Amino acid sequence: MPALTPAPRLVASDLDGTLVRSDGTVSPRTVAAIAAVEAAGAPFVMVTGRPSRWMHPLVEATGHRGLAVCANGAVLYDLHTERVVEAHLLTTDVAAEVVASLRAAVPGIAFAVEHPERGFGHEATYVPRWEQPEPPQPVEDLVHGGVIKLLGRHEEYGSDELLAAAREALGDLAECTHSSDDGLLEISAVGVSKASGLAAFAASHGIDAADVIAFGDMPNDIPMLLWAGRGVAMGNGHPEVLEVADEVTGPVDDDGVADVLERWFS
Repeated sequence: MPALTPAPRLVASDLDGTLVRSDGTVSPRTVAAIAAVEAAGAPFVMVTGRPSRWMHPLVEATGHRGLAVCANGAVLYDLHTERVVEAHLLTTDVAAEVVASLRAAVPGIAFAVEHPERGFGHEATYVPRWEQPEPPQPVEDLVHGGVIKLLGRHEEYGSDELLAAAREALGDLAECTHSSDDGLLEISAVGVSKASGLAAFAASHGIDAADVIAFGDMPNDIPMLLWAGRGVAMGNGHPEVLEVADEVTGPVDDDGVADVLERWFS
């Protein structure tokens, strides 16, 4: 266990599988820990792969109304005004090149996007995991104007397998990661990650990486955990996350984040 001083000057946390329990809720103990961090004057930053349009329930559940880093670092989102403050897009041309390269390398892959204005959209062969009212469109139309995030899904691949194939096919064309186990790939512009989004937020507040503690559970959290002065993996985390973390706390359903924060904040 690390020494209790000095306290972190900034706390960053992933959401699903880290702050948000398997039943979709945030525990009262974790809500209290977040409030204690903010009462002590330290910013608490939600850093998530979720699009900004999915953030309202977390605002209601936690009462936290600061800034959040969404879409794996592509978006800085104001939880109070529910507005995008800043966005880093995957351009039309690069997105189209990514699509062509992955279709050649991984036959059967299907695509969807998170667009800065139109929200979620998908091509006909992509099967969403929730009801989608908008009809499918050709991927060429979906990526027009640039996208916050390109999603690739293959029904016969696991996420680790798909990620390895994508990284080999794309090289340094784009940033690839995943945050689930069901064959879903998340693709952003080069240089965009949870680490880049969090680093920009910290710099704007005059806070060094050494004074940041970050929590996560999936491969898309790895850049953030490596950047922060102390990276904490959840006990339920992906093996690659457990390997790189400075510390492993309890699982999300056992309030692992609160276990660590209560050392400094009460």
